[in-house]
Amino acid sequence: MRMKHIQLVLLSICVLVLSGCLYPDQERTENKVPNETQLKNVQDAVTKYKNANNGLLPIKTNPEDTPIFRKYTIEFDPLVREGFIDKVPGNAFQNGGFYEYTIIDPEDNPTVKIVDLRITETLRSYLSKIEVYRSKHTYPPFGEEAGGGLYKVDYKKLNLKESLKVDSPYSDHELPVLMNEKGALFVDYSMDLYEMLEKTKHSYKEGDDIRFLLTDETPFVPINSVPYTVKDGEPIFLESTKENNK
Repeated sequence: MRMKHIQLVLLSICVLVLSGCLYPDQERTENKVPNETQLKNVQDAVTKYKNANNGLLPIKTNPEDTPIFRKYTIEFDPLVREGFIDKVPGNAFQNGGFYEYTIIDPEDNPTVKIVDLRITETLRSYLSKIEVYRSKHTYPPFGEEAGGGLYKVDYKKLNLKESLKVDSPYSDHELPVLMNEKGALFVDYSMDLYEMLEKTKHSYKEGDDIRFLLTDETPFVPINSVPYTVKDGEPIFLESTKENNK
């Protein structure tokens, strides 16, 4: 009887310990999804910080040639330290989340948006395979020309079973991965841009960079992208700026 009692006590302790271990994991999982409340809290904090600091923004110092959608990455330390926000959002990279918070239109209308870092991680894994290939063949595994100074990647040369793709943050699409002449990788957002052009009212015209249509309508920025414009109602590469792959 005494032994059975001890076993029950030990079982209870194990359940409590496991519950304590599992709860943080569940909490982290919940924090790995976009959250409108968190986004709004960060936006409010950035606005208050700017007003209290003579127009300065709480951003990291990035190189001048940093792509536009990641150039103004939010620095959370001053926001927390000065009391503009209670804590770093749970879905932020700093807390083990998938997202990096960034600012677009910093001069006229600083707006907080989200970078889906799973895209960069997928591209990094592809790039490592490409570097191995280049170490043996000098040139990147170029496939067919895709336009705008970009090429498809010959996945067969990388011993892959299918073409290079990433999950879209905007839809259920798997988006193609393209490569420029230097071997850098970019995501082709044409499918998402086409759907956004179809279902939203906009004033974009040929020559405009329509990538901002995605940030106008969603919390996400199109990272690892090149400029697009619209022609005859469809997205095309903005070739006049293809050297400024952003």
